[in-house]
Amino acid sequence: QVQLVESGGGLVQPGGSLRLSCAVSGSIFSITTMAWYRQAPGKKRELVATIISDSSTNYADSVKDRFTISRDSATNTAYLQMNSLKLEDTAVYYCKLQIRVRNWQRLPSDYWGQGTQVTVSS
Repeated sequence: QVQLVESGGGLVQPGGSLRLSCAVSGSIFSITTMAWYRQAPGKKRELVATIISDSSTNYADSVKDRFTISRDSATNTAYLQMNSLKLEDTAVYYCKLQIRVRNWQRLPSDYWGQGTQVTVSS
């Protein structure tokens, strides 16, 4: 059974940094897209950053030049380095990976992490 395990959230002061990790538990064939989303209280879940298999990246305007998404293909882990954190970055952060579990699977399936709380507060 494939699961995603997130870690790295916590409480940080404005201007600080955190690194989130999203590791795959279980045997898989391949990962296409890795993405990070976040959901603040009372708001819709929003896309923060994506990285696809060729390592192309995209970011929400609100996090450009502050956040960096990366992937380690050897360990099937996605990372989100968050620098210069602001109060408005406070949210639960979720990773979503598109995974082909078996090589005969034509299309990937979406898997979500359990979410990790990031709180930016002075």
